[in-house]
Amino acid sequence: MQSTLKAAVQFTGLGLHTGKPVRMVVRPASADYGIWFKRVDITGADPLIRALWDRVTESRLCTIIANDAGSSVSTIEHVMAALAGCGIHNALIEIDGPEVPILDGSSVPFVKEFLAKGLIAQTAPVRAIRVLKTVEVREGEAVARLAPAEMLEIDFHIDFADAAIGKQDKQMSLANGAFVRELCDSRTFCRQADVDAMRARGQALGGTLENAVVFDGARIVSPGGLRHADEPVRHKMLDAMGDLALAGAPVLGRYTGLRAGHAMTNRLLRALFADPEAWAMVECGPGMGTKLPGVGVIRSDIPATV
Repeated sequence: MQSTLKAAVQFTGLGLHTGKPVRMVVRPASADYGIWFKRVDITGADPLIRALWDRVTESRLCTIIANDAGSSVSTIEHVMAALAGCGIHNALIEIDGPEVPILDGSSVPFVKEFLAKGLIAQTAPVRAIRVLKTVEVREGEAVARLAPAEMLEIDFHIDFADAAIGKQDKQMSLANGAFVRELCDSRTFCRQADVDAMRARGQALGGTLENAVVFDGARIVSPGGLRHADEPVRHKMLDAMGDLALAGAPVLGRYTGLRAGHAMTNRLLRALFADPEAWAMVECGPGMGTKLPGVGVIRSDIPATV
């Protein structure tokens, strides 16, 4: 069955790129509503933006969605990952600014509040997108691929010159709450040189050592170190989870990312949906439903690192 929140949940914090305070309220929604954002600070134009792959307008530093009226919301990937990882299919997200608050740079603040508020089952079946054949996009050495699988699986590989990051690989199934247990607390990360360059361009104005892990060569600049030895690759998997949630339904397939990012994952979804033989919408019966992310998640699944 589909699920939504039992009651509204509020979040306040700074936008990572704007550095401005944002108030966001995630509200329950009816069955088959999907995930929508509403810019409550906008008047005179359509404030509603559906969280879907074909609404993505930019995806390099973060994922941005926009409607035909030009209303937009950026940095949606962490809250989208939390919704998908908690098994929330329907929600209206009201926000009074152009960017989702970064909070601690991971999905765990969202997950904590969603699970604390609780979910309610809805009398509508879950429909999922089954990948029927392999689809791949490439850009230089970067690759993003979706292949058939019985459940959502993510296989990610990163390779950075910074010794503190280096090469990291991780593969896992995202069934039955694995996202909450294994990935949700992993924070966004960047290199000190990139931070300096972004600040010089007027970007990442809300970035601090409290909401991102900053690396400088072999040194971890952020106080407290890492939550996981392989936190960077886990965060890339978290981002992929959030960007795949823009498919509009749970994905049953194996995602492989090699140096991939937001833009490539969106290109991959566009390639998937451009080929009607590559996917099918299926209704999840009791057996298939138990393989979905979020099924059976409880508050104690949240990692003890936070």
